[in-house]
Amino acid sequence: MRHPRILVCSGSTRSGSFNGRLAALVAKRLAILDAQVTRLSLKDYPLPVYDGDLEAEGGVPENARKLKRLLEVQDGVFLACPEYNAGIAPLLKNTLDWISRVKEPGDAFRNRVFALGAASPGALGGMRGLIGMRTILEVGLGAMVLPQMVSVATAASAFDEAGDLIDERADGQLDKLVDALLRAARSYPVKGA
Repeated sequence: MRHPRILVCSGSTRSGSFNGRLAALVAKRLAILDAQVTRLSLKDYPLPVYDGDLEAEGGVPENARKLKRLLEVQDGVFLACPEYNAGIAPLLKNTLDWISRVKEPGDAFRNRVFALGAASPGALGGMRGLIGMRTILEVGLGAMVLPQMVSVATAASAFDEAGDLIDERADGQLDKLVDALLRAARSYPVKGA
């Protein structure tokens, strides 16, 4: 059986980010289950704030092209999505906006499965931001997003020193999400892979 290629990305580049910790845990669990995991830090792909005039003057930034090419070879993608003021993180939204503007052949969002998770210091665990991200991916970009999501509430006390989840509910959600992502990625491998 071919090992699915899964990209894991946190929508936060802040050191000590709860979503960075969640992304690291997802990557660890996927690797244990023999997925080919690529960790992505958006800090390595800086992009200006999307502006149509900027695009008209200078085209799409090379980092957006690189990210599109990276997404195109994945069978699945896990996004750890910070929630800011009941919405999605500007960094993640801006990145998706720029990638969507790349007009080269291929599609970064279709023909692969996306899984979403969030870790938040609040009681809702980033759920409002996850709903917004799901809408952008499915409705705006045509992506297939798994119905399962992981939501880690009170994230400041949710992880142990090894980076594992303490809360059984969130840990169970994570297990189901990782399993569903692997099954879907194996069922819908990237064409030509």
